[in-house]
Amino acid sequence: MNSTPDIIKLAVFAVGGQGGGVLCNWIVNVAERNGYRAQATSIAGVAQRTGATIYYVEMAPDHGRTPVFALAPSAGDVDILVAAEMMESGRALIRGLVTPDRTILITSTHRMLAMSEKTVPGDGTADSLPVIEQGQARSKRYIAFDMEQIAVTSGSVISASLFGALAGSAALPFSRESFEETIRAAGRGVATSLKAFEVAFSTAREAQPKLEGTTEKEQTRQYTVQGPVLQRRNWQQLMARCAELPSAVQPMALAGCKSVADFQDVDYVIEYLEQLEAMVHEDGLHGGAARDYGLSVAAAKYIANAMVYDDVIRVADLKTRATRFSRIRNEFSVGDDSVLQLTEFLHPGAQEVCAMFPVRLGRLVERSPRLFNWLDRMINRGRRIRTDKVIGFMQLYLIAGLRRWRRRLLRHAVEQQHMQTWLGSVLQTLPGDYDLAVEMLRCRRLVKGYSDTHARTLSKFDRVMAAAIDLRDSANAADWVRRLCTAAMREEDEGALEEVLHAIKRVH
Repeated sequence: MNSTPDIIKLAVFAVGGQGGGVLCNWIVNVAERNGYRAQATSIAGVAQRTGATIYYVEMAPDHGRTPVFALAPSAGDVDILVAAEMMESGRALIRGLVTPDRTILITSTHRMLAMSEKTVPGDGTADSLPVIEQGQARSKRYIAFDMEQIAVTSGSVISASLFGALAGSAALPFSRESFEETIRAAGRGVATSLKAFEVAFSTAREAQPKLEGTTEKEQTRQYTVQGPVLQRRNWQQLMARCAELPSAVQPMALAGCKSVADFQDVDYVIEYLEQLEAMVHEDGLHGGAARDYGLSVAAAKYIANAMVYDDVIRVADLKTRATRFSRIRNEFSVGDDSVLQLTEFLHPGAQEVCAMFPVRLGRLVERSPRLFNWLDRMINRGRRIRTDKVIGFMQLYLIAGLRRWRRRLLRHAVEQQHMQTWLGSVLQTLPGDYDLAVEMLRCRRLVKGYSDTHARTLSKFDRVMAAAIDLRDSANAADWVRRLCTAAMREEDEGALEEVLHAIKRVH
């Protein structure tokens, strides 16, 4: 219960770059416009997503005396809590700032992944559903929708959407016009901010729909390409081939085609579809139709992942794309009249550079310790490359241009050989154990990253695959391989994989 009924206490949880400071200033401004005294404080978080800034505002009607406001929110003593991201509302719940008899909880349902989620070898995304359920149960009123998408669609930032949701909630005793006038008084991005404000205001006033977890509903998407007429015609032919696949396989196959084409070219997509069609054929021969083509769906995903590997060329390509520069400018709200300085931190080793050599030359260097060590001494050091400058940008742009010769390079030959060995093992397993073959395909999710990360995860993959081959004639083989993958993905616990391997040896 509020022991100081005249004082309205509001907390904002926001991640860096979301405009939490702007939102806080707007809230103070709208309060002062309506004859209130207001005070705002902030507690800074750590880095971009290992923590978030907590903004705290207290306001009270101006009775002619200077009120004494608190500097930070207290558990059980917050009237309104605004969270700029789903898991930030979860942090507020954990801190006890949300109470069912008092707190109105306003949160965006979109996700910004934490570092702990990004660094998991598999899918480390935390499920939003428990946070949603707790938010609904432990708040007086729960207002939640995707405010980030509203901001993006409106060409604004999420602070405007949050401000609109706050106004639409009627949690503050101020008119809509006061909120809008506050945005106009700021003088920057007024039109787009008002657009986002209006949509969020209306959405907050509507009946809240039933919310589900963060998993998006699968839907078949159609992809188009830009380029020469012949390439576009070839792409349409490939899309027609995808349409001939079983309906359960088509969504994943289309996504795989897009990923492979983005990595290399349309001809590379032909190779992808040839591999996939061969797998679909074998799947059909071994009862795949009765199993909703589970093997083929897994193959569509993981063959594409295997073909789209991270090499130096790929890294350089991604870092020099126009879309990346646009995204960075948008994320940090860099205006056209501002200068963006961008420094890339790179640390290539001899292995990565050797992988860019033609196959014969690359193998020659790898077999010669003297040559390899000499190359490592020349290459292996940290570099800072300014891609906002012509020289730095051109260095990476020229490396990215090597992708037209990628099929002739050592790394491509190694990846192709490794993929064929993997798929061969799957096909040998399929006649005897369908479920095990599917799990062997899914093992590919263990392979991640670049350089040392790639070498470490590839080693785990090879060990799990070797165990899967040994388990071919065993009962519950698929379950054991699934457990091995789960253990291998627990990067914080290096002994987890060893424990499962030892357990398999004891049982078998």
